[in-house]
Amino acid sequence: MARDTELKARWEKLQADLSERFADGDTLDLDAIIYLIGVQELGQFHRRFKKHEKLDLMHIGICRLLEPYGYYEFEYFDDEGWPHYRLLEPLPVLKAGEQSVLMKEAIVTYFLENDYPL
Repeated sequence: MARDTELKARWEKLQADLSERFADGDTLDLDAIIYLIGVQELGQFHRRFKKHEKLDLMHIGICRLLEPYGYYEFEYFDDEGWPHYRLLEPLPVLKAGEQSVLMKEAIVTYFLENDYPL
């Protein structure tokens, strides 16, 4: 129970901080934060992305977030600098709420590992 409370508090702080920084105070949802992680991992901050690239960025974010859980493994960077991951294990079948908790936990862990104060 304490773990859930701590995760909720950290998530809310992170969401508020990122929303203030990147969305002029509008609340960023889970998908938007995954997208930001994809941009961070790509490292190409000051460019516009096409629609299909935005989907690719979300995929990069998801792969990076689930890598520590053993679902994906980084393989290589292509000639344009995009990271590529390999699926190691099929993702478990989770209910929507369980997926949300897993991703929030992975996002909080990602930011903590990158020394973001939570």
